[in-house]
Parts: sequence; structure tokens; C-alpha cells
Amino acid sequence: MPKISSGKRYAQAAFELALEKNELESWQEGLGKIADLTTDEELMALLQNPRLPFDAKKNLLQKRLGEINLLAFNLALLLASKGLLRRSKDIFHQYNNLLDVHRGIERAKVTTALSLGDKERDAISHRLGEIVERKVVVDAQVDPSVIGGFIARIGDMLIDGSIHQKLETLKRSLVEARR
Repeated sequence: MPKISSGKRYAQAAFELALEKNELESWQEGLGKIADLTTDEELMALLQNPRLPFDAKKNLLQKRLGEINLLAFNLALLLASKGLLRRSKDIFHQYNNLLDVHRGIERAKVTTALSLGDKERDAISHRLGEIVERKVVVDAQVDPSVIGGFIARIGDMLIDGSIHQKLETLKRSLVEARR
């Protein structure tokens, strides 16, 4: 049986609670705020200090997180007490993946030679949506080595429609023809 990361288990539990209580967005916001805490090294050091009493850690978290979903706050307390607060970024990422699946959304990492305008982004999103038969949200990246066209990654699927790839294929064909 494959091992599941603890981040995924926490995210799954959070997602099921959020779905049951119809609090998907408030959980997403709360988990995002918790994940943002990990960028503050000073705060993380304080929260991981075994000499700092739990109530002091709780007060620090309340002050930094402000008003968030109560159960999400309790998760932050649990993670802090177990020294797992640094995993909150993974939990947030996994939660968002579950939320996307629930909403019928696929995320595509699309790499192009130049930055995409809204029209191009929408066209690529629409075309990829036809291929995977789901709504596709495009996360665009720029890499000049692509030369032209685009490379799209959706889950385990890779669609390479770049000029660079076409030139490489042509190059291989010419080398094979020489033999």
C-alpha cells in the first residue's frame, strides 16, 4: 500500500470537514494564512521552542492569524504542538488540489517563449479544456528556450507543441536519414 504524506492526510481531513460544514472558502483562506506563517523564521523559531509554554504559542498564533475559521485555527495549534507547522504549505497545496478536483478544475503549467496575453491564455485554456474535458486554469511561465509554441503540463500529461521540440524532431530525422 502506498504511503500518503502527512500533509495530504491533514489536507484530506480538513477538506472533508470543510465540505461537511460548507466552509470550503473559509478553510482555504485560513490554511493560506497558516502557510504564510512559515516565511517568518523568527516566528517559526519561537513556535518550535520547547521552552515556550503552549498558551504563549496559542497567543502568538491568535495574534498573527487574526480571524480565521476556528477549526483551521485548531489545526494550526495541533501542528504547532507537534512541531509540524512547517508542513502547512504542503497542507495548503494539497487542500487546493482537492478543492480543484471538487470543482472540476485542472491546473496546467504552460511554458511559452513570451508572456501570454489574456486572449492567448484563454485560447490555450479552452483548447486544453477540450483535451482533458474539464475546466483548465493556466499557470503561465516564460522560458525563451521554447522559441515559439508552448509546453503544457497537466497532472502527468505533457503536451509539447514548442518550436524547440519540432526543431529537435527535425534534427533527429535528418540524422537518421544520413545513416
